[in-house]
Amino acid sequence: MINFRVVDLEKLIALLKKEGVEVLGEIKIYKQGKFAWILDVEGNKIELWEPSKEK
Repeated sequence: MINFRVVDLEKLIALLKKEGVEVLGEIKIYKQGKFAWILDVEGNKIELWEPSKEK
């Protein structure tokens, strides 16, 4: 699985859904940040991660 670090996960997921990208489940929130998963056109799972702002 590939993992990409993103700035605004909610905005990105909304845009990807609008473009027809398959989003797997809902955004999950953990201590490390927010996570979401999508499938690329070949069916590969991609993880999107917005790190938490806590330092």
